[in-house]
Amino acid sequence: MTPQSRYLYRTMRLIRVCEEQLARCHARGLIHGACHTYVGQEAVATGVCAHLRNDDAIFSTHRGHGHALAKGVPAFELVAELFGREPGVSRGRGGSMHIFSPEVGMMGTSGIVGPCILQAAGAGYSFKILKSDRVAVAFFGDGAVNNGAFHEGLNMAGIWKLPVLFVCENNQFATEVPFQYSAGNPDVASRAAAYGIHGLQVDGNDVVAVTEAAAEAVARARSGGGPTLLECKTYRTRPHAEGMGDYTYRTREEVTSWRERCPIKRYRTHLIETAQATADDLDNIDADIQQEISKASQAAELAPWPPASDALTHVYSTADSAPQLEPSAGTRQISYVGATLEALDSEMAANPGIFVMGEGIGVRGGNFGTTAGLFAKYGGERLCDTPICERGFVGLACGAAMTGTRPVIDFMFLDFINDSFGELVNQIAKMQYMSSGRLKMPVLLRGCIGIGRSAATHHSGNYYSIYSHIPGLRVVVPSTPYDAKGLFIRALRCDDPVLFLEPRDLLASKAAVPTESYEIEFGKARIIREGRDATVVAIGAMVPRTLAAADKLAESGISVEVIDPRTISPLDTTTILNSLHKTGRVLIVDEEFAPCSLASEIAACAADTGFDDLDAPIRRLNGAFAPTPYSPTLEASVIPNVESITQAIRDLIDE
Repeated sequence: MTPQSRYLYRTMRLIRVCEEQLARCHARGLIHGACHTYVGQEAVATGVCAHLRNDDAIFSTHRGHGHALAKGVPAFELVAELFGREPGVSRGRGGSMHIFSPEVGMMGTSGIVGPCILQAAGAGYSFKILKSDRVAVAFFGDGAVNNGAFHEGLNMAGIWKLPVLFVCENNQFATEVPFQYSAGNPDVASRAAAYGIHGLQVDGNDVVAVTEAAAEAVARARSGGGPTLLECKTYRTRPHAEGMGDYTYRTREEVTSWRERCPIKRYRTHLIETAQATADDLDNIDADIQQEISKASQAAELAPWPPASDALTHVYSTADSAPQLEPSAGTRQISYVGATLEALDSEMAANPGIFVMGEGIGVRGGNFGTTAGLFAKYGGERLCDTPICERGFVGLACGAAMTGTRPVIDFMFLDFINDSFGELVNQIAKMQYMSSGRLKMPVLLRGCIGIGRSAATHHSGNYYSIYSHIPGLRVVVPSTPYDAKGLFIRALRCDDPVLFLEPRDLLASKAAVPTESYEIEFGKARIIREGRDATVVAIGAMVPRTLAAADKLAESGISVEVIDPRTISPLDTTTILNSLHKTGRVLIVDEEFAPCSLASEIAACAADTGFDDLDAPIRRLNGAFAPTPYSPTLEASVIPNVESITQAIRDLIDE
């Protein structure tokens, strides 16, 4: 046998035997959650991965066992993962649908349909930025091609000629929905033409055909020729997941007929008929694999459970840069936008892995001048204008961050990035945790928040309380140019995903900012004004309004301490509670809606931990619980202003 024919046969048999063993283990109760087997589709993963190097990256979906094994994940680590044991490939955190082994280029599988397409595009963009000949591969089922991620991912890959192979494993059903029913155009390969990329359909049960097609596609990607969409027509011969009913949406006769078209049986016959191998040769391989999987399963069953203490590790990076002393502001006055632009420019000069994506951030310099002048310095690859596809380029940023670059996503308004909520919450925020810290997620996502200039309801949102609820995300809301620069640099140097929210009302504000680079630690509030009679915690655009109210009240002899949290995840509750201990009264001024708001969280903390220090009830002053209206008079009525803040403080003092 040639080395390649041995690899193809052995890999398919390895996948089949492992999957059949996992099905038996599921029936025994050793697998505690879902188990999606790859039986019947072995030729696809085998044929594609035959051409990949260890440093090439693959991204997969919930049916990813076969991809993992073909890419080099040891069977023991895969089985142990499904058993929930500590030596598992994801250290027991993922099970069947969340398999991570970046050491061999297995960048992860996902229980959500579609993100792997965007992440592979992101890896392709990383390889382009890093001038590498590495290749990214996305494996996905036919159900994913009807998902928006498919359109957005292939479109971006086509625009930028990314080194990506998109592999559609068309197994005829998306869970239990027939593809012929759910697709207006069931010819997946033909869709490639719409994106200006190569498309090819092959028999996914013919490992030779898959191998030949993949060889051409990988070579094209590696040489700079751009992406390929490879449709492999195949069939899964076990249920969608073990334990599910299988013959309500398809017949026994159909499944039986596809079992007769088994890719392993077909290739075995081919090898014997072409005299490339004897039956004894192949039987020996079969016996070796049976023994390997048996030993792997037995060892996995005896492997230790992960300690309970591991459940809270790797939510955030442990390799974050050390905090620095905050320098004196000096006398130089620049704007809020100017401060972040200065920070971005200096870090891009120092780190060639930083790139920026967004709509109009290239030659134009951003809607608010956030990237003005940088295109001329760093070029179109590092200042990349995107299509209007927020889910797409946020998902791309996830894959890029996993593979060695540091993306900055300029989403203009927070309302827009809500379209990518799933990519942020299910992928970016969880990636470090699910990979047990082996993958970092250095993504900075920036944009405007808040009411102003009659922008109405789709350009005025805050929503930071929603995102601060999500473990794994850092959420930053600076209120001054000084803080904006220091926190922006911090965000560009840490390994956690950071949502950097810039109050629109403050973008043109000016203040003293040092010329040198400096970092401001996350989770460290600033006492902007010392006081003795009441503590007011103000967030974002409410900070200058609260300071104006404090100035008014000082004329009446009322001394107000004003605290700006600066970051709301992590939230510096220590500074707030220390201030409450001093003043005995606390008011939180928050532009967001009151129910389930950040003000609610701060109030709960004050009640829980600072109860004995309270001389009056905790008070909150929030924006109205309503969408943002357009008319200036209506708009002004739904958020706190200097007068309402002043009155709220007076009422608190009078309690």
